[in-house]
Amino acid sequence: MEKDQVFADKKFRIKPFEFNEEVTNVFDDMLNRSVPFYMESIKRQSQLTAEYYQEGSRIYDLGCSHGNVGMLILNQLKHRKFSMVAVDSSKPMIEKYLKRLGKHDSTPQIELVCGFLEDIQIKKASVVLINLTLQFLDKEKRDDLIKKIYQGMNPNGILLLTEKTVHTSKVLDDLQTKFYKTFKLENGYSQLEISQKRDALEKVLIPDTIETHKNRILNTGFTTFDVWLKWFNFASMIAIKK
Repeated sequence: MEKDQVFADKKFRIKPFEFNEEVTNVFDDMLNRSVPFYMESIKRQSQLTAEYYQEGSRIYDLGCSHGNVGMLILNQLKHRKFSMVAVDSSKPMIEKYLKRLGKHDSTPQIELVCGFLEDIQIKKASVVLINLTLQFLDKEKRDDLIKKIYQGMNPNGILLLTEKTVHTSKVLDDLQTKFYKTFKLENGYSQLEISQKRDALEKVLIPDTIETHKNRILNTGFTTFDVWLKWFNFASMIAIKK
């Protein structure tokens, strides 16, 4: 696994963060050192996918990056026929995902799409996954995407959403931010790396509160909502369509 050193050197001009080839090459290390309980979250999501997948339906992985969730789902559903559409706007991520699929023993049942989430049609979905992606979408487009997912989802289908969040209480939001910085320092990032990456993400990653996510999802029509995993300012959520 290549080490993430994208922000290790002092930069005189901080460019907005993007999922380019440099980030793609170190993405696994970046995830493991920057996202608390990342592997636990996607492992359980793959199991939930196997639990809720309906024969003849589709799985959608929106913001699939280079396929960590997809590889786990392939393993969970290796004895079942299924159809999955994996979407990401980053060409380097999709290209790396394609290479991973090429090394897989069985014939993958995954369609890779390099495109924007808001342009994807959702049809006959029983499981939709969004991992750390809605936060990069323009705020005015988030409601429309969740609405489109709901409309294209089968009854008893599930939405699995993981996001970085902010808190309505400034005291708790500051506490979350403090402990998240501690987490990254413990994982070997320097003060410079943390500061420069924060600046790069400032106008690119705009998180919502959990309350905002909940209201958006329930107002769309989902009947059940829960936070099944939370670590300070990271939360994994589940919503079920009746």
